[in-house]
Amino acid sequence: MQPIYEGKAKRLWTTDDPSTLRMEFKNDATAFNGEKKASFENKGRLNNAISTLIYQYLEKTGIPTHFVRQIDETNVEVKKVEILMVEVIIRNVSAGSYCKRTGMEEGIPFSQPVIEFSYKSDALGDPLINDDYIREMKLATPEDMAFLRESALKVNAILSGFFAEVGLKLVDFKLEFGRLASDPAQIVLADEISPDGCRLWDLKTGEKMDKDRFRRDLGNVMEAYEEVLKRLKARLETNG
Repeated sequence: MQPIYEGKAKRLWTTDDPSTLRMEFKNDATAFNGEKKASFENKGRLNNAISTLIYQYLEKTGIPTHFVRQIDETNVEVKKVEILMVEVIIRNVSAGSYCKRTGMEEGIPFSQPVIEFSYKSDALGDPLINDDYIREMKLATPEDMAFLRESALKVNAILSGFFAEVGLKLVDFKLEFGRLASDPAQIVLADEISPDGCRLWDLKTGEKMDKDRFRRDLGNVMEAYEEVLKRLKARLETNG
């Protein structure tokens, strides 16, 4: 197996099967486009476990993903995809950069989900773009964008209910999609879904249970991730 990509939080490796890759979750943590960095013991293990549970759940609900199987505590096997350079952000409550851009107070629920698109470029700081930019930059077709929007809303509805069942509010989260190497006409959910890319607040206390604990120096970062995993495991063991 050969390493073919290393990002802020994951590595990708080839496998014996040209249609699949091994995705390794690292212990590294970054924030503010890589300006703030740290490493946390067990972060890779926790994000792998959480993302695996979520992707297995989404697959059961009919959402096509790149997930194949969990290999070990920090590695999963995934279908090889060509990542679309459009990140999809779904917001249910005002928080983070939305508040910085608008001046809105944090914690205001939206009347309906707000969807944003950003250009997947570390060098440019993942700037926000719209459908016109995406069309002219040839990042995706109008049909692709309709699919991304529809899929994001479906995932949001499924996960909002899923997290609510374990006492967590899904405030906002980021999704990435890719074209299957084995069937480029098919776009599937890719990357990961974990507290690194989701804002999760405790429904009773409002406590932040995600990477904002690292961004804002709130402490107990891995303890929060561990609690998220514990709740998800308990829910799935009870209800399947």
